[in-house]
Amino acid sequence: MNRILVIALSGIGDTLIATPFIRELRHHFPEAEIEALVLWPGARQILEGNPHLNSVHQHDFLRRSKRETILFIAQMRRRKYDLSVNVHTQGRREYRFVARAISARRRLSHAYENHGPLDEWLMTDSLPQDYSVHSAVNNNRFLELLGLEPHIAHPTYQLFLTREEESFATDFIGAEKLGEGRLLGVHVGSGGTKNLALRRWPVDHYRRLFVEIQKRLPEVRIVLFGGPEEQAVHQELIQAIPSGLYLAKTPTLRKAAALVQRCHAFLSVDTVFMHLAAAVAVPRQVVIETPTVNPPILPLRSDWKLVPNPAVGGRNLDYYRYDGRPIAGTAEEIKALMRSVKVEAVLEEVMEALR
Repeated sequence: MNRILVIALSGIGDTLIATPFIRELRHHFPEAEIEALVLWPGARQILEGNPHLNSVHQHDFLRRSKRETILFIAQMRRRKYDLSVNVHTQGRREYRFVARAISARRRLSHAYENHGPLDEWLMTDSLPQDYSVHSAVNNNRFLELLGLEPHIAHPTYQLFLTREEESFATDFIGAEKLGEGRLLGVHVGSGGTKNLALRRWPVDHYRRLFVEIQKRLPEVRIVLFGGPEEQAVHQELIQAIPSGLYLAKTPTLRKAAALVQRCHAFLSVDTVFMHLAAAVAVPRQVVIETPTVNPPILPLRSDWKLVPNPAVGGRNLDYYRYDGRPIAGTAEEIKALMRSVKVEAVLEEVMEALR
């Protein structure tokens, strides 16, 4: 096996989830050229500095012109890969069309609910996805198709931060005078593709939560993480709570991860920041359950807390599967699901984490 391509187009978090598998590939093929193909700039950042990769290719198939995409695919075809692997959770068939167009000699993918005869032509090998285990385990099962066994018994995320990025976090904490109190990192966002933004916990719930935290633990500093998509919510919260909230002004996702690493606890729904918090081993991590929380995408660590969503009631697969479709239900129904998670329930877990 001389040249291998790991295709991770579905999301930034899914790219981070793929890093244990990339490590496995390097162990089993130490002399191979192992490359990755990602869609999002943030996904490319996740893989920067990864010693198990020779190169990372990033192409925005959604926004680039057809001509640019054809030229890019042609360039990738000329690399003549021996193996390409579509890592979990790439359920949309378009991802498999990309693999077929690049035309590695052997092409691996999971078989999703929409699997059919066309997929047998697109890919040379498929294995059933398993909703009962983590995506990292689903990915490692590709090794069986290659006649190999996992080298690492308990896979973990790999994110290789630089000293400069870690120094950025130290400087930020010093400039904002955050060193004297405990830090609670919070990501209020929930993704922007399909209808995933509807998974957000209501902003008024966050406001009430923050007020209660400040009453009970006034030494805690709440640091808000996110990008342009969260700017309006951040401003609303800061206007409602004029002190004790801080914006994580991080120019890159990697520097955001370095700052997350300095937090004592982290709160979010299931987003890339949930996985970043697990990757940098935040001491305490709390996740608010959404309709999209299924075992494959839980934080890849043992010591974290889930705030159950009573309206979902364990029926997560009724709402969301990895087949390319959005969350089932109307916008108002999904918002109602998130409103059902009470402030008191989240407060209890956050207070325990901050103790």
